[in-house]
Amino acid sequence: DWLGIPYTHSGVRASALAMDKRAAKSIFRTAGLPVPEGKVVSIDALADADPLPRPFVIKPVNEGSSVGVVIIQPGDNRRAEIARSWRFGRIALVEEYIPGRELTVGVLGERALAVTEILPAEGFYDYAAKYAPGGSRHVLPALVHPAITEKALEFALAAHRALGCRGATRADFRYDDAAGEPGRLVLLEVNTQPGLTRTSLLPEQAAFLGISFPELCAWMVEQATCRE
Repeated sequence: DWLGIPYTHSGVRASALAMDKRAAKSIFRTAGLPVPEGKVVSIDALADADPLPRPFVIKPVNEGSSVGVVIIQPGDNRRAEIARSWRFGRIALVEEYIPGRELTVGVLGERALAVTEILPAEGFYDYAAKYAPGGSRHVLPALVHPAITEKALEFALAAHRALGCRGATRADFRYDDAAGEPGRLVLLEVNTQPGLTRTSLLPEQAAFLGISFPELCAWMVEQATCRE
């Protein structure tokens, strides 16, 4: 920005807000988007007692790629140990655990693309599931209730706008349909730098809609060069 060099995707403000999970949740809630119940707690308080009824999720406030994310289930005795070895500052974000399925939606400008369900090979969609070969597989389009597909597309675009994003983003959701359809859809976060390998989620959704990888890259470059 200072040097006037065009670049792709969101600006500094939107990217900083999206990376700060506490700030992003506040913005999403103000925009009327469904987010998990939770709070920010000190590491000392986390070491002393459960901050929420179990199961709950412990997350760093300012990390990506699920780094540091831990799910504490009933009977799990790791909480105090996790607090003692915490390396992400003096606070943590603690949220209710949303059971169910992992969904994601890519956004290009003012267009929400499609809904993908992510199926980790084991456990939850952690760092290894995201980046290790065979760590997860994708179902596109996600086999969910049509109302959930519509809501996921709507919420992804609304979150993109609420943060002031530009170019490409990807919104991640949890979908709980255990009690029957259409179920509960909850927005987790927005990624302002979604993966761009040929097998990443955003290019996969673009290809599903007939946008080739070279066309996707060209669109991103055009969006950057046209920026005021």
